[in-house]
Amino acid sequence: MLTLPQLIIGFVLYFVMFFGIGFILNMLLRSTWTMVVIYPIVIFFIVDQAGIMAYFTNPGQAFPDFFHDFVSLRLADIIILSAGMLGAILSGIANKMLRNRGYQMF
Repeated sequence: MLTLPQLIIGFVLYFVMFFGIGFILNMLLRSTWTMVVIYPIVIFFIVDQAGIMAYFTNPGQAFPDFFHDFVSLRLADIIILSAGMLGAILSGIANKMLRNRGYQMF
């Protein structure tokens, strides 16, 4: 059970972390929405309880288990993971704004 300070710290941590990662990836790869596309894969690895090989060796059990784990996320987990997605989206917006204002690096 998360307390309110843990929730706030987790929210800020995920937001800042994925904003920074998204900003750097967008700057290096010069594509605005890179992290927004990659973030669902990151969520998959965070929520996934089984290993990657389970999806190849036993897909009939691995996919329903993942779906069950994903659906059974608690509200605090959803809020924190949504903060990461918000950070990834805002990093794309920030890079796009910087490019439109003439900064060649972005």
